[in-house]
Amino acid sequence: MNSITGKTKLCGIIGDPIEHTMSPAMHNAAFEALGIDYTYLPFRVRPEELKNAIAGLKALGIVGLNVTIPHKVAVIPLLERIDPLAGKMGAVNTIVNEGGLLTGYNTDAPGFLQALRSKAIEPRGKKIVVIGAGGAAKGISFILAEAGASLVILNRTLSRAEELASQIAQFYQQDLKAMALSEANLKKALDGADVLVNTTSAGIVPDVDLTPVPAGLLKPDIIVFDIVYNPLETRLLREAKAAGARTIDGLDMLVWQGVLAFEKWTGRKAPFDVMKQAAIKALQNEK
Repeated sequence: MNSITGKTKLCGIIGDPIEHTMSPAMHNAAFEALGIDYTYLPFRVRPEELKNAIAGLKALGIVGLNVTIPHKVAVIPLLERIDPLAGKMGAVNTIVNEGGLLTGYNTDAPGFLQALRSKAIEPRGKKIVVIGAGGAAKGISFILAEAGASLVILNRTLSRAEELASQIAQFYQQDLKAMALSEANLKKALDGADVLVNTTSAGIVPDVDLTPVPAGLLKPDIIVFDIVYNPLETRLLREAKAAGARTIDGLDMLVWQGVLAFEKWTGRKAPFDVMKQAAIKALQNEK
């Protein structure tokens, strides 16, 4: 903080609530590691103040913002340009300010895809089961369809799964199925599946005993990706590992979405390992 001057560039994150965000720890560690004159701050912005906050972004010359719940959809009409992928998904989590011209991107979904590919998992041609049909599921399902995967989307409310499948079908001609989330349907969906993705909050602190998938359905020949990152090993991942399955926790997705935003703001290659270690430390400090 002692190095902040009149030349320091400011980035940040807006949301409500915002107190538990890992993003300041990740980005400030990355700025320091690269020795670049940026800093990153969290801003609590209530829904009724969003328009003013975006006007303030321009007025203050803030280089870029991350956008989290509940603003990812509502912010879109306030921006001058929307990246095509973010436009299809209808959600923005990253804003780049270029001389007062604001462009909205979605790095959540590409961050998920990069997390898969960093583990040498290529979605094209694979059968992937997605649990959930909310905002996270939407982004992940869109990027998987774009990458050439066949999808089965399961959700407790069938109509939401069907709506998401219909939205994806407008853009991609992938094999798509929507099913109600039940043990019987999960068993059918997981038959021959390559990857299972949990996009729900089941298992997140403090509800660590919850899991969306009965342990008996988990097999050694599947990869289980849980986007929850607190705790790092959810009950789903613990039981998947016990069944012999390969597992991926949600931290890599969190860090990769941050990496992609960082690179848009700075034009520099982000230090992934530095950002990941900073996120782990921040999680540990929460306990």
